[in-house]
Amino acid sequence: MSFPAIRSTRQLSLTILLSITLAGCGGKQQTDAEPVVVDEGNFVSREGVNVEFALRAIRPGKTGPLHAGDWADVTFRVTDASTGEPIRGRYPAAWMDLGEAWESKGGRPMSCQDRVVTYLQGIVGVRPMIDLNSHFLLVLNRDPSISVIDPVVGITGITNLFSQINLSRPGADWVLSADNKRLFVSLPLAGKIAMVDTDVFEVTHEIEAGDNPVRVELQGDQRYLWVGNDGATAETSGVTVIDADDLKPVKFIATAPGHHEIAFTDDNRHAFVTNRDSGTVTVIDVQTLEIAKTLETGRRAMAVAFSPLSQSVYVTDVDEGTITVIDVESLEIRGKVRAEPGIGPMRFERTGRWGIVVNTVEDSVFILDASTNSLPHRVKVGKQPYEVNFTTSFAYVRSLGTQDVGLIPLSELDEMSTPPVTYIPAGQRPPGTAAEISMADSIVPSVKQAAAAYIVNQAEGTVSYYMEGMGAPMGSFRNYGHETRAITIIDRSLSEQEPGVYRGRVKIPIEGTYDIAFMMDTPQFLHCFTAPVEPDPNQTEQVGLEVEYLTKNGTMTIGKPTTVRFRLVNAGNKLPADGLQDVSVLIYRSDGRGRTVVPATPAGDGVYEAIVAVQSPATYYLQVAAPSRGLDYSDLPFVSFVAIPGQ
Repeated sequence: MSFPAIRSTRQLSLTILLSITLAGCGGKQQTDAEPVVVDEGNFVSREGVNVEFALRAIRPGKTGPLHAGDWADVTFRVTDASTGEPIRGRYPAAWMDLGEAWESKGGRPMSCQDRVVTYLQGIVGVRPMIDLNSHFLLVLNRDPSISVIDPVVGITGITNLFSQINLSRPGADWVLSADNKRLFVSLPLAGKIAMVDTDVFEVTHEIEAGDNPVRVELQGDQRYLWVGNDGATAETSGVTVIDADDLKPVKFIATAPGHHEIAFTDDNRHAFVTNRDSGTVTVIDVQTLEIAKTLETGRRAMAVAFSPLSQSVYVTDVDEGTITVIDVESLEIRGKVRAEPGIGPMRFERTGRWGIVVNTVEDSVFILDASTNSLPHRVKVGKQPYEVNFTTSFAYVRSLGTQDVGLIPLSELDEMSTPPVTYIPAGQRPPGTAAEISMADSIVPSVKQAAAAYIVNQAEGTVSYYMEGMGAPMGSFRNYGHETRAITIIDRSLSEQEPGVYRGRVKIPIEGTYDIAFMMDTPQFLHCFTAPVEPDPNQTEQVGLEVEYLTKNGTMTIGKPTTVRFRLVNAGNKLPADGLQDVSVLIYRSDGRGRTVVPATPAGDGVYEAIVAVQSPATYYLQVAAPSRGLDYSDLPFVSFVAIPGQ
């Protein structure tokens, strides 16, 4: 199923709030007759709320005006007007756009409320220049690529693909930095880690990572990136430690043979590395990067997880059916919790009390209580369960043998009776029918662990969106031509970084006077601020371009030349970008093969033409580059075609 636009519970509440706010404002902007106590540029006091706005460039040791191309912090300080106390725990919305660009789009200038209405409608092609509420879904594909999906904008029957990130080799696992700015992807066939800059959605670095790098994890303090090397020999099997700032390998530590899972203590003092074929866990001192101890946990160590509640590390053994409990202070084994053979994957919910331990063989999961190191429940769920993830209220259990996902309510885990399981369909085919299953997560909670989740079906290449309380997903996103393997979320929304202070970090694309719309649900509040941005003093020519494909998504006839037409305009003033002599198009199959570059010739009024031909039946992607304007193929949106035989 597809649908016009998937809206999260937050987006729905914002839309409802907007209608209420507009009703209260009479659908008009604020005037002097309305009850505004103070409105002084970057400070406004209204309806019992003080909001102070700031847009400041991030240039350590330097001051001065904000320029195009600068990174900047967008900050809203929200306080109670009568008490001065911070207003905490809110989820405000904010958008930034050039005011003059909006005025040129219609017969009259658009008010602040008009713009917010437009933003919330999720219309394809109508977006603010900077959206401080958005999130993107990143889907890891079986081929060497990552699909970037915009879950807000979409129309029935047409993909929600926003961009595509090309990798040199297929990815196996990935991990996001805490600020959502960097994504590290393991490339086993290349022996490297790809670092994706999530602001521009492209690979900016490839880092040497040893023999067969598979599992990848970041320390909580973001200092080191740890890579599990599933090497063919004892000498090459272990972990590679990479400095997460300068992106260089620091040390390789040989541990023991087998696949490696990695966990850290919450103080980042020790890393715990499993050695599956050896039935051991290697404890590494993070400060010295030396092995502190090796502990025998059984015959085949499968999974490792840390609980901040019990200050213990837990290791499952698939052959013995035990869970070893390791004290993180003494680095000694406290004891073993007996479950049953077949147990493997394990994960704790955010408080660290409840762990879910999966048994794929017995179609069940164990509930581990870290406060007592006991197993109060054994729950039958699904067919061959293999993965678990959490929202605030539920554990989601994915199975290989059924398309249905089992939901276990966390609120029921403290009861004497066995917790109930409800099921939701996530596709038509069981994931186990796919060619391969990724070790990276195929279920991810929506932003801020809200009451919703995105679920990948590897057998169908789709992503389902489920809101808790519904009997089935609201719909699904397609991933044209790609075999989907895993999913993660890039959160671009504002976050509360200190009491009552909501902040986001953005890169300012071009100069001009920006309007910044700010909206809050409780108490109801909507206001537009302004901020000037000066031209980049180091850039003599505006490099930003936008592309409009005049040849839309459709079909190409195999072996028959097809003329593809598109228009390039300057991002700031929307004027045609005429006469560029280095424009070219890249066309390639959805599996990454058959990459062909074709020059494009100017046709006037910013329009360019390229003649392309495809030779085999497949889905193809086409992207545009203009090196003289600083634009590579991954910088602009793409268009897709399906190649069909001729008549």
